[in-house]
Amino acid sequence: MLAEAESIPRSKFENLAHSAPNIPASAGMVTDLDVEYPTRNSSASALSAACSLDPTRMSGECSPMTMSPWNNTSSSPFSKSPWQPFEESKVPPNGLIGSLLREEGHIYSLAATGDLLYTGSDSKNIRVWKNLKEFSGFKSNSGLVKAIVISGDKLFTGHQDGKIRVWRVSSKDQSVHKRAGTLPTMMDIFKYSVKPSNYVLVRRQKKLWIKHSDAVSCLSLSEDKTLLYSASWDRTLKVWRIETSKCIESIHAHDDAVNSVVASVEGMVYTGAADGTVKVWKKEQSGKIIKHTLAQTLLKQESAVTALAASASGSIVYCGSSDGLVNFWEREKQLSHGGVLKGHKLAVLCLAAAGNLVFSGSADKTICVWRREGTIHTCLSVLSGHTGPVKCLAVEKDKDVNASKADEQRWIVYSGSLDKSVKVWGVSEQAPELTATSHQRGGFDADSIPSDGSYSSSAGRGSSHNKRF
Repeated sequence: MLAEAESIPRSKFENLAHSAPNIPASAGMVTDLDVEYPTRNSSASALSAACSLDPTRMSGECSPMTMSPWNNTSSSPFSKSPWQPFEESKVPPNGLIGSLLREEGHIYSLAATGDLLYTGSDSKNIRVWKNLKEFSGFKSNSGLVKAIVISGDKLFTGHQDGKIRVWRVSSKDQSVHKRAGTLPTMMDIFKYSVKPSNYVLVRRQKKLWIKHSDAVSCLSLSEDKTLLYSASWDRTLKVWRIETSKCIESIHAHDDAVNSVVASVEGMVYTGAADGTVKVWKKEQSGKIIKHTLAQTLLKQESAVTALAASASGSIVYCGSSDGLVNFWEREKQLSHGGVLKGHKLAVLCLAAAGNLVFSGSADKTICVWRREGTIHTCLSVLSGHTGPVKCLAVEKDKDVNASKADEQRWIVYSGSLDKSVKVWGVSEQAPELTATSHQRGGFDADSIPSDGSYSSSAGRGSSHNKRF
């Protein structure tokens, strides 16, 4: 239903800006967020007693949104965007293409498909962009849009009020989006509410098990697009059958807010939470009955898990956390720990994987671009330009034949930030990696440390300038 991707009209870009690998330590600091992650502990220990693992607390009491230094504003989604065009110029290997700016609140969620980009913020607006120009927009009844996923002509959005809203793209005009329903449906709420056995105890209150009782923090689609997974600050993972719009399973997955869920190949589902754990769930199906069982716990640490991503093949699973590190595991080796990527000074807030590249966005306002060769990861670029924490990422193939050579894969990377902007980057897999000098940031290097401990700093080897491990 969504049109095939069109090439980005680079002839309209002027004064092309480049990424800046050299980032002073002072430029990477976020004043208010430094308070939250001064010693890089998890949310349970870094915040006040009100934010501890208290089963009666509400997540909003200590959420990043509540403590953010930026104020929420609102405006119509149909007002003209202050997009600044660029003139045709030579595209650098990794560089900034442009920025989409709106004064309507923090950007919390992104989703890209073909030539369309969807952005969600803490206003009531969901915006649609096409070829970097405002295409359309629509409003929800609640505020903060924390997650967006796309399945064919349907969009699913996760909200602060604990609801999942379903939107359908018009078959006649793809700029028209109509509300198709809410998960759970009103019919199911009425049907399940009459049975006492359908209630569970949540923070000492009885709630329907098919409903999230706190913010929906993340969404993910199964490989075959038949199931929707939603995770919440209410510590549960719920499974929805898209065809019937019914919740078929609810799992008490973690002991604190679930921050990320990723559905991968062969029925594997990964969840990460503020309790510092990453868990693996395996889908088991008997006829029409689907159940998910805990297969493995990959990580137990003090720092909160803030983001997850998996490679397209499912061979590598990545985990970002509040200590600024990215851990990864190899599925071919029974999900054994593969190593750690060190590229940020503050919390990693989002991750994305595309081709042989991995992108990590952080509260230090930067995006690290990593190239994977086997299990070795090399830092290619540190993309800087945001003035606030980078909260979400989306990646699409660059289909501009003039920008991509036959032997070179390029990607368009969208980054949403708490500075209320979306930046658009062009990234090449063939870009030369950063040298030890060029990507050293105030004494903090971008390193890849194998799990076997074979760490060796290139700064100490006069014969090499690249940090490869």
